[in-house]
Amino acid sequence: MKFTHLNESGQAFMVDVTEKAPTVRSATAQGEVACSPEVMQALNEGTVPKGDVLAVARIAGISAAKKVPDLLPLAHTIGVHGASVDLELFDDHVFIEATVRTADRTGVEMEALTAVSVAALAIIDMVKGVDRSTVIRRMGIVAKSGGRSGDWSRELPE
Repeated sequence: MKFTHLNESGQAFMVDVTEKAPTVRSATAQGEVACSPEVMQALNEGTVPKGDVLAVARIAGISAAKKVPDLLPLAHTIGVHGASVDLELFDDHVFIEATVRTADRTGVEMEALTAVSVAALAIIDMVKGVDRSTVIRRMGIVAKSGGRSGDWSRELPE
């Protein structure tokens, strides 16, 4: 197996995408934050002491999608041309879905996954005063489009 981010000497390097033509690309990631009944009640009633948890998580996720090159050392700086973070309350968890779009030389899978991750972390930060047992679970890329490898999708495993 050839690793794309290792040179002939086995040292890490950033892949050169200079010659690649920009194309429209999209990626969607999903995740869940498992919460106690007390947290879910507070989320549903809007009574979390720190404020509007879902609004903070949404903005945190969108902001994070634009910061990936600062977090992942071999990630390319790309234009994040669109980012959405959607959150839905269920009986025992908050479902998070982030979609990131670009017209650039490399994909936005890490941007979508980072958006979900940071949105999840923001939820935990906002509700930890209600219950510290909240956990992140089932997180991953569920779809991508564009680029050399084309379109791909799946459902997250249970």
